Amino acid sequence: MAADLSFNRLPCNERAEIEITVEGQTVIALEGETVAAAVMYAGLRPTRTTPVSGSGRAPYCMMGVCFECLMNIDGKPNTQACMTEVHKGMVISVQQGAREVGGDSI
Repeated sequence: MAADLSFNRLPCNERAEIEITVEGQTVIALEGETVAAAVMYAGLRPTRTTPVSGSGRAPYCMMGVCFECLMNIDGKPNTQACMTEVHKGMVISVQQGAREVGGDSI
């Protein structure tokens, strides 16, 4: 998958490439980077939609404060993509609408 030219990785020590699946697409991520960084680098946005208008949202603060990056990660909804490191075989999908607490919509 071609990288989104809006987001480039900084040169750093070599890290192993791993495959993750985002919305059914295979994405190459670097070991140790966050899900949010991998998704943005791959140009796959939004990461979630709002419950009111359904508009797309994307990671904003990248430090766990804004909660704009909530995604379903390995079957777990409401997971902050900016605070979650990628691992081989991870399966990620966009969070649609209202988040759920204990299986109930809010």
